[in-house]
Amino acid sequence: MTKKALIVGGGIAGPVTAMALQRAGVDSEIYEAHGHGSDGVGVFLTLADNGLAALDLLGLRDPVCDLGVDSPRMEMSNGRGRRLASIRQPGRTVRRADLYRVLRDEALRRGVRVHYGRRLDDASTTPGGVRAVFADGSTAEGDLLIGADGLRSRTRTIIDPAAPRARYVGLLNTGGFARGVTVPGEPGTYHFVFGRRCFFGYLIHPDDGEVWWFANPPSRREPAREELAAITPERWRARLMELFAGDTGPMSDIIAATEHIPPGWGTYDFPTVPTWSNERMVILGDAAHATSPSSGQGASMAIEDAVVLARCLRDVPGTGEAFTAYERLRRDRVERIVAHGKRSGDGKAPGPAGAFVRDLMMPAFMRWVERKNTLGWMHDYRIAWDERVGAVSRPA
Repeated sequence: MTKKALIVGGGIAGPVTAMALQRAGVDSEIYEAHGHGSDGVGVFLTLADNGLAALDLLGLRDPVCDLGVDSPRMEMSNGRGRRLASIRQPGRTVRRADLYRVLRDEALRRGVRVHYGRRLDDASTTPGGVRAVFADGSTAEGDLLIGADGLRSRTRTIIDPAAPRARYVGLLNTGGFARGVTVPGEPGTYHFVFGRRCFFGYLIHPDDGEVWWFANPPSRREPAREELAAITPERWRARLMELFAGDTGPMSDIIAATEHIPPGWGTYDFPTVPTWSNERMVILGDAAHATSPSSGQGASMAIEDAVVLARCLRDVPGTGEAFTAYERLRRDRVERIVAHGKRSGDGKAPGPAGAFVRDLMMPAFMRWVERKNTLGWMHDYRIAWDERVGAVSRPA
């Protein structure tokens, strides 16, 4: 009998999980907390080669690669205009809302049902599966429940009420799209500037010259989401102009040419989440291992999770045993990426002494990284869909 999965969360991980499960012979329905799709949400993100390879297994690479721009390299400089490094990091940078839309539409085209306005309130195991209760009073039943519900996952706390809180990494994030401004740099290349008070990144779209950018203002104090949401676009603009005053680079010109600067948000990660599953429920993506955006791997890891989980459910008898196999295949890799992202993020606001050491050491270090392909473990990872997964006993 075909299993049925309840997928909580309709962002990136939810639709990809539904389509991966479909290929593995598992039916699913998606339950999204918000009352609408994600059109217009967010700024942009990069899908690394490993994430694109995982999408390829599901026939999703071409639709996604019709979006955005190839971004194969990173160029780094400091706030005095000194070039620090250039390194290959192949990927595709896309508007977040476009990615949401394409994945959702493709899932719908393939017959996946999506329910909006269904915020998960509680879930429990039943003799034959799992029962979900939503905030609007509605319920759903299935054979298993998958939490693709992000950083503040309700599924995670249902599985483990003692689950850790996400770690604030001391950086805020905002960004936007600038038109009508000419800036230096090769189109499609990420240009990163370690300003004296703030980190800045931008790329130039090769088709229309639009500049896609982000900034990471440091903040030791963790502001509340409501506090950040109350900051107006013009206050953000003024704050960013102040942070980049005196730095060499096009930051101020780009910010001035941006019509709308969205509300900022804090950045977080999970060094480890001890419990990913019980007999009928499991988490993936940011719910299990949120990483700093500095890793460039958040979306790609969620996509990998979806494909690996589907593989395990296809091959391993017993839902709980399949979840254990999935965790065995994923935990070491994702926690290593989270640690890498934290180290990279710490370099964005190191203080004067740290900046001196960074500028001294980075050119030689990044040449070594490029020559030895020391990040190949992250970008060259591929999932062997056609290989069968062996069962792993759950711990007593």
